Amino acid sequence: MRWIFSYVSSVLSGFLFRFSYEQKIDWSKRYIICANHTSNLDITAIILLAKRNYVFIGKDELLDNFITGIYFRTIDIPLNRESKMSAFRAFKKAEESLKEGKNVVIFPEGMISENYPPVLQPFKNGPFKLAIEQGVHILPVTICNNWNLMWDDGKRYGTNPGICDIWVHAPIDTSCLTLTDAEDLKAKVYGVISTQLNAHQNK
Repeated sequence: MRWIFSYVSSVLSGFLFRFSYEQKIDWSKRYIICANHTSNLDITAIILLAKRNYVFIGKDELLDNFITGIYFRTIDIPLNRESKMSAFRAFKKAEESLKEGKNVVIFPEGMISENYPPVLQPFKNGPFKLAIEQGVHILPVTICNNWNLMWDDGKRYGTNPGICDIWVHAPIDTSCLTLTDAEDLKAKVYGVISTQLNAHQNK
């Protein structure tokens, strides 16, 4: 239902999504999907990308939105960024979701950049520790130009319907890693996304 609603609403609004893949993704495996975040369109992009059950971890402000509030009260996992206890509970729920065979979607910046054009923000540690603890792959995703079509919620700079370019990278296996490797894993994923963003901007 969420896929159908996202697809129909984006098409009617004039937004189309073009996915490019470094390699074919085996959706029978579990992933923590990590993408950069600059626009509300990013959520639609991941919904259209994912090919199996998934949950988002997102800011608890999304509970106040009529549409996202439905999902975050029933399916997804709200997180108060100012509360360590909220973060702990959110990642415990994410752990349970992975054990149930679901994918977990996390925007590791934890925010939309206040800069315009946006700058890739430092990544939080949580997604990478969780991936290592659960032995699941990280699936890096670079959302190349959504900010240019609709930055954040579109209120400040308006919207410019067009094609959203999404680059899906090769999954990163974490099964041989330990928690001492979490920083290196975080840096690797950051580098992968940052490099692709720069490549797209320099076209």
